[in-house]
Amino acid sequence: MTLDELQRIKKWHVAHRSDHPVEYHLWDVMLTLWVMGWVGWLPAFAFEAVWAVPLCLLAMSSPTLYVSWRGRAHRAHKLRCDWIAR
Repeated sequence: MTLDELQRIKKWHVAHRSDHPVEYHLWDVMLTLWVMGWVGWLPAFAFEAVWAVPLCLLAMSSPTLYVSWRGRAHRAHKLRCDWIAR
């Protein structure tokens, strides 16, 4: 997922914050995890905390995983996601 895609989705959530507050906060959680993963991998490597590396990788990929999960649910007509790129 590129920074442009992250920004496009974030802009949609900010614009529709009052209509979709849960989605807005879920996206903030995904972005927080993403930043934590990128910030945490260096200390995990430096302090040889091997157990933290998979957590950092999972956190770094959390926005992509979230968007793919929402996309599958949208295509299956279980959720409506107006912010998914067509």
